[in-house]
Amino acid sequence: MEMDNIECVSSSDGGGGMEEEDIRTHHNHNNNNQFSSSKGLNNNGISPAATSVHELLECPVCTNSMYPPIHQCHNGHTLCSTCKTRVHNRCPTCRQELGDIRCLALEKVAESLELPCKYGSLGCPEIFPYYSKLKHEALCNFRPYTCPYAGSECAVVGDIPSLVTHLRDDHKVDMHTGCTFNHRYVKSNPREVENATWMLTVFNCFGQYFCLHFEAFQLGMAPVYMAFLRFMGDENDARNYSYSLEVGANGRKLIWEGTPRSIRDSHRKVRDSHDGLIIQRNMALFFSGGDRKELKLRVTGRIWKEQQNQEAGVCIPNLCS
Repeated sequence: MEMDNIECVSSSDGGGGMEEEDIRTHHNHNNNNQFSSSKGLNNNGISPAATSVHELLECPVCTNSMYPPIHQCHNGHTLCSTCKTRVHNRCPTCRQELGDIRCLALEKVAESLELPCKYGSLGCPEIFPYYSKLKHEALCNFRPYTCPYAGSECAVVGDIPSLVTHLRDDHKVDMHTGCTFNHRYVKSNPREVENATWMLTVFNCFGQYFCLHFEAFQLGMAPVYMAFLRFMGDENDARNYSYSLEVGANGRKLIWEGTPRSIRDSHRKVRDSHDGLIIQRNMALFFSGGDRKELKLRVTGRIWKEQQNQEAGVCIPNLCS
């Protein structure tokens, strides 16, 4: 996908009125700086014997924990089923042929182990039986988030504060405080744009961070533009917020209201689900006015927090002042 960068200054809530700004596209070089995520198990509270057994359950090839079927060679060296095919059925320790020998004793020992979640250093306090631990870690609320930057395959992972710093310092995204925004996305020769991503904008609102995306892509045979919001946090927390997007001109307008998606869902997954404001290209050029040779699409929006009304049992919006 072509990656476009944008320059913008978004309005915040303290200014007494929104100011419209132009966001023009230009080429952006992908940034390869990465954070390192913490790895490994938190062994606090585990007996030395359990730690020793856990080391025995570590595959010597990929160093991941082994789960049934655990294979062994005739000399007793073990490895996981995934790596058995990678080493072409040869023991990586003694080079003997592996065959189809299962290490049933080690599999039984693993059943008796209880180990903490590997995200203990990030705050998870849970301890699980060995065979339940992997399932939990795949869904653990404390697991690191993937960088939400769109347009490049950024491999950085981390918690929300570290990702916010990464987006600001490494991807140079626009950072704004406030729950309302007023952007005008500008692109010359828009009919030549089939797939493009404008620079991400990050908003600090209600003490949380939200990512505003805008991009062009093909929806079937029709070229479209799409704007949508993602929440920098888990899905359950994202449901506490709502947002609206509006685009229009010449006495017409389109309005979208919805719940921001968590950044646990990739930007491509959100885009492909069409969960946002979608504007057909001809309509976008109509909204741009003039000779339709340049995209000048003004998108305004706001974010609010849903508050539970304890007496009525319904949610009421808490708008930014």
